[in-house]
Amino acid sequence: MLQRLAFALLLLLGTVGLVQAAEVDVYRAEGCDCCGKWAEYLKQNGFKVRVHNLTPKRLARVKTEAGVPEQYASCHTAKVAGYIIEGHVPADDIKRLLKERPTAIGLSVPDMPIGSPGMEDGDKKGSS
Repeated sequence: MLQRLAFALLLLLGTVGLVQAAEVDVYRAEGCDCCGKWAEYLKQNGFKVRVHNLTPKRLARVKTEAGVPEQYASCHTAKVAGYIIEGHVPADDIKRLLKERPTAIGLSVPDMPIGSPGMEDGDKKGSS
């Protein structure tokens, strides 16, 4: 009886984890390596990721349609649960955004700062 209860609890917890795995659409310019590294980083941190390779012109249109101001722009734009994620935003910050659900457009790490997730350089590594 105790074994069945423990198994049921594990099954339930596993199902909850699946439900909470957020799906992220990443829009990136074709051939941008750091965008691919950031998408992989998100996968390693529990997100379901779909990567969309776009021409630079189409990527600019995605940013405009999403309402990303130029001063907050980076090399890629992502969409998750109605929010816009611009640039190399750490996974923990995205998870917090999704948990707290504030009234906001999203999160941004403008430009491409060395050390941010996907932009690691030697000992400089982004937080997970």
